[in-house]
Amino acid sequence: MDSNAKVKASAAVVAAVLVLAGCSGGDDKNAESAAVRTSAPVSGGASDLQQQYERVVDAVLPSVVKIQTDQGEGSGVVFDGQGDIVTNAHVVAGAKRIQVTSSSGGSPLDASPVGAFAADDLAVVKVHGGSLKPASWGDSGKTEVGQIVLAMGNPLGLAGSVTNGIVSALHRTVTTKGEGSFQGSTIADAIQTSAAINPGNSGGALVTLDGQVIGVPTAAASDPQIGGAAAGIGFATPSDTVKRIVPQLIQTGKVSNSGRAALGVVVRTIVDPQSGQRSAVAVVEVEKGGGAAAAGIQAGDLILSVNGTATPDQTALSSILANLQPGQTVKVEIQKQDGSKKQVDVKLGELPGGA
Repeated sequence: MDSNAKVKASAAVVAAVLVLAGCSGGDDKNAESAAVRTSAPVSGGASDLQQQYERVVDAVLPSVVKIQTDQGEGSGVVFDGQGDIVTNAHVVAGAKRIQVTSSSGGSPLDASPVGAFAADDLAVVKVHGGSLKPASWGDSGKTEVGQIVLAMGNPLGLAGSVTNGIVSALHRTVTTKGEGSFQGSTIADAIQTSAAINPGNSGGALVTLDGQVIGVPTAAASDPQIGGAAAGIGFATPSDTVKRIVPQLIQTGKVSNSGRAALGVVVRTIVDPQSGQRSAVAVVEVEKGGGAAAAGIQAGDLILSVNGTATPDQTALSSILANLQPGQTVKVEIQKQDGSKKQVDVKLGELPGGA
């Protein structure tokens, strides 16, 4: 395993329940008029920083759009000059009607789905007509903890909103639950940020002070004690993932090179009927010619761990695989139907992409 892989593998897995930051159901038209403007003299470094904020907002906000479907609202970022717009898969999953509105206002434009890759919670929709400005996509691999960032999007129906914060951490592995037609996702290398991420921000832009989009805000951590989103803990899909996945969706509507490792099995979580605790994942189906089949794994087997890390449920298994690479060989502990346990070596394949 190379040094980058070690960094990824050692990164903390976000095990807390996450709140998808998209598809807000409401639209507060009075909130904008409730704002009170104040003024005070600003000088020195603070003045320079303020001016840089303003320049970045002026440059990037025209590339951020409001996405409205028959199910709710979210955000999007213009990817190219052909009308292709990046958003989160959960924002448009199952939508029968999609409309896009520029952050600067104007008439909504009808959009059609191009493709989605739920594993990374990414989707592309396309508009015809209009004059939307493409964003400048940066290199998320060069992002530093402590770097100042702005989150731009459509939180709670307030189009063209901007919040600020810093990059709080890198290489997070974030798993989101499914909702409606969206099956859920496990995002590797997610960027953690303190910039406020609220419902409706999903699919928007996480932007550096040089105007580069380095991520797509996707989810906020949930605090079980307050029963809602945890303040200052949000996550974005990195731009490097966007730049790998989105061109494939634009070209074919599918992903043929996901870069995501797979065992070659379909699984389900086993729950102990006595304790109610999740204990393992059961193999439901084995892909012919895949790594699991070659290692002798069969339908009905239980997967107990991968490379020594327990897999009590599908989320845990997905999180482990998200930090591995296709072609790697891993040690998988399984339990056969007769109760015997054994360890097998599995050469990982690649997670297929869907429409």
